[in-house]
Amino acid sequence: MNTIELAKSYVPMLDAVYQQTSLTAKLDGDSALCIQGANANELIVPMLTMEGLGDYDAAEGYPAGDVTLTNTTVTCNFDRGRMFSVDNLDGAETAGIAFGRLAGEFIRTKVVPELDAFRFAAYAGKSGIGTTSAALTTGAAVVSALRAALTAMDNGEVPCEDRHLFILPELLGLVEDLDTTASRAVLENFATVTRVPAQRFHTQITQKDGVTAGQEAGGFTPGGLQINFMVIHKPAVIQFEKHVAPKIITPEQNPDADAWKYGYRNVGVADVYAKKLAGVYCHTQPSD
Repeated sequence: MNTIELAKSYVPMLDAVYQQTSLTAKLDGDSALCIQGANANELIVPMLTMEGLGDYDAAEGYPAGDVTLTNTTVTCNFDRGRMFSVDNLDGAETAGIAFGRLAGEFIRTKVVPELDAFRFAAYAGKSGIGTTSAALTTGAAVVSALRAALTAMDNGEVPCEDRHLFILPELLGLVEDLDTTASRAVLENFATVTRVPAQRFHTQITQKDGVTAGQEAGGFTPGGLQINFMVIHKPAVIQFEKHVAPKIITPEQNPDADAWKYGYRNVGVADVYAKKLAGVYCHTQPSD
């Protein structure tokens, strides 16, 4: 099997692992709605603007109106990668199996948690979204907070469809333990309900560069406030992924070792449309 065939065999596996383990993958936008920008880290997203109603005049008829479709350049704010070395062992097929296991664990335990955490922090930190902070210690308190979030979105004229709830497991448990008509009814307002581990659910994160002293291990550390839950209307977020096929260097091409080298890079964007800020609501624990 040559390196091109190896690369083709790995890409579907990598994408499948991401889709199966990422909590935020359901918010990915349709790639058909954006095109590549002039630079590698840019995407061009169409924005539609139009005018509102005016007075109809019996003599002049309709007031003139314009519809404008403009292309807005969005800079990717997530660009992370890592290069791995796998000993040549007994040949390409054996190395491929080793890499397959390595890549699966790497994406599941390192890439996806950071990607989810980055996205939640990016949305939570967007100025103008709905926010509130309170300690939630009972199921009734959680239900009340969820109702407040729904009301805020209703008043913001956010469509009821495609609202997704992301919530700490223990808080969802409090709601489920109530097992009342009210608790079940409030959860039925969401297209999906997703449990989010606390580690991935903060208003800020620090990403380690992987090379500076003390940051060699890479990854991220959570910061800011602990998020209790977020309600996200999918059309409100700018979430696109630009996956790059694994870069494969054969032992023959590797000047440093008798080993295969496999690179993984993930480039994407996580942001909120300026006119759809009401489509994101973040409830946090109070600061200490």
